[in-house]
Amino acid sequence: MLKTGAVAISPVEFFERARARLRFEVPPGLLDPQIVPQSGDQGTDRMLEIIAREQPVRPAAVLIPVVDHAEPTVLLTQRAAHLNDHAGQISFPGGKIDPTDASPLDAALREAEEEVGLTREFIEPIGYLDLYGTSFGFRILPTVARVRPGFKLRINHAEVDDAFEVPLAFLMNPVNHQLHSKEFRGMERTYYAMPFAERYIWGATAGILRVLYERVYRA
Repeated sequence: MLKTGAVAISPVEFFERARARLRFEVPPGLLDPQIVPQSGDQGTDRMLEIIAREQPVRPAAVLIPVVDHAEPTVLLTQRAAHLNDHAGQISFPGGKIDPTDASPLDAALREAEEEVGLTREFIEPIGYLDLYGTSFGFRILPTVARVRPGFKLRINHAEVDDAFEVPLAFLMNPVNHQLHSKEFRGMERTYYAMPFAERYIWGATAGILRVLYERVYRA
């Protein structure tokens, strides 16, 4: 059973909830700078408004690969240390949406195969999570997906240093959702962190996982 605080749900119920609550509707804010994604944190929302005026929108897509073990896990990556954006950070498979991608889903699936060799035959896409904005101007649209075990990863070291799995139960337990803060132009903004063993999961990745908890886990 997967525990959410005092509440426990089964892996089957998790995927059923995700299918019932998520859709493949692309939000207009993915491309429209006039529509700013809302985080619920006043300082962060103000930061995103400023970023939207100063930087071009950078649409991106990521895959949230929930591996359907008896105790489900989430497949995460550690970005290569030499990259210009978010070097060395923990992330989901994904990246910028290319003009040749048919949809954000197609971009997420392409990136997952390019980065870690996770092929589409193992992936059951379920739906889009909420649009997530970052201080770098990225508008990230996450795709939640059920992943069938048995895949073999092939790490592309030009983009990723490592790939690993973290128990879904750990990531969905609010006890593990640390709330930190930092200053942006005189305003305080908050962000989530979910340290796991030697891995420091924070920023957009932790924020998106928190949205997954709120949208799918909470009753």
